[in-house]
Amino acid sequence: MNPAKQYEEWMEKEVDTNKSHEYAADIFNARFGDGKPFIFNGNVLNHGSIPNLPYDACVEVPVVADRMGFKTTIAGNLPEHLAVLVNTTARIENLTIEAAMKKSKELVYYAVYNDPLSSAVCSLDEIKNMCDELFEINKDFLGDYK
Repeated sequence: MNPAKQYEEWMEKEVDTNKSHEYAADIFNARFGDGKPFIFNGNVLNHGSIPNLPYDACVEVPVVADRMGFKTTIAGNLPEHLAVLVNTTARIENLTIEAAMKKSKELVYYAVYNDPLSSAVCSLDEIKNMCDELFEINKDFLGDYK
């Protein structure tokens, strides 16, 4: 179809001006509009919001947006049986980030060795071989891991 014709048809469509359920409009309004505070669940660095999780983990907690910025809330401790699992996951995620930053195959191996599902179905040798295959297949995208 002719691009000019497509544009013409698009311009003739009625625009839905009803507010969606997305957070963005409310966040922008709180920061730059009428300033009415808006509380939403946001992914932020922990920094003590959940004390029994790693300080530098990414957590989802209530966040308040207003004219002054964004304020995270103190969500409190997770129940211990959940904190064990989430701590493991958070530390594996942090190790994966460190591996990417350092371009370290060894740190990738350690992260996958410690992943509960990977270690439940694969031996350490199988995990290392799987990672090496993935490094090889994706070398054009990953660059030089050592």
